[in-house]
Amino acid sequence: MVVAVDSSKVAEAVDKAVAALDIERLHREYWDQNELLIIKQFLPRAFVEEVLAPQAQGVKGELNRNYIPGHKKGGSVSYYTVQEKAPRFLDVYRSASFKNFLNRLTDAEVMLCPDDDPHACALYYYTEPGDHIGFHYDTSYYKGARYTILLGLVDRSTCCKLVCELFKDHPTEQSRRLELITEPGDLVIFNGDKLWHAVTPLGEGEERIVLTMEYVTNPDMNPVKRLYSNLKDSIGYFGLKTVFKRALSGSKRS
Repeated sequence: MVVAVDSSKVAEAVDKAVAALDIERLHREYWDQNELLIIKQFLPRAFVEEVLAPQAQGVKGELNRNYIPGHKKGGSVSYYTVQEKAPRFLDVYRSASFKNFLNRLTDAEVMLCPDDDPHACALYYYTEPGDHIGFHYDTSYYKGARYTILLGLVDRSTCCKLVCELFKDHPTEQSRRLELITEPGDLVIFNGDKLWHAVTPLGEGEERIVLTMEYVTNPDMNPVKRLYSNLKDSIGYFGLKTVFKRALSGSKRS
């Protein structure tokens, strides 16, 4: 059961968190790390555990588990389910103050993803031993850039870490490796086409849940790339029924 929470409570917490940021310093850090930024305790841990984590736990029964040998094992809940059953996450995703912060950070005009993108605001669950994802980029199939924002919700793990390789294949910079535990309230922001990253396997009796939010600079996508993106999402994340049922209904409405 999803816990009922007043929408204004989440919006106010995000506004307060953004107002407290030293944006000039964070802007330098973001660009110095090739468009990667980590903000520890963007939202207070107590707030996340009281208000947001129960929303994620409440839709755990809706998750689609997936397994790609040699690359990925875990569970996901799509934007469509978040919209219907865990809407407080949308108060973060759609926050005007948070979006304005991202604009200043990235030197771009970011937009929400289209409503037919199941990744727009979704949940990733690492709940079984060995759950992980191999190294990858969050490649943008949109005509513009796509930015990924991760917000830690639950982290009862010593093994399951976000591993980032900064400046991979950069022509002049030395690559650098970071290993992060995304504790409740921690925020990670990056350009999906630039950060080579993975999540290490979950240990026995552990759990990790992360909110992922995607923003784009151009919401248009080539039809062939849209088909490829839908196939990838259906196999690797949300299931054929979820992705293609929504995609087909969206095309009929248009």
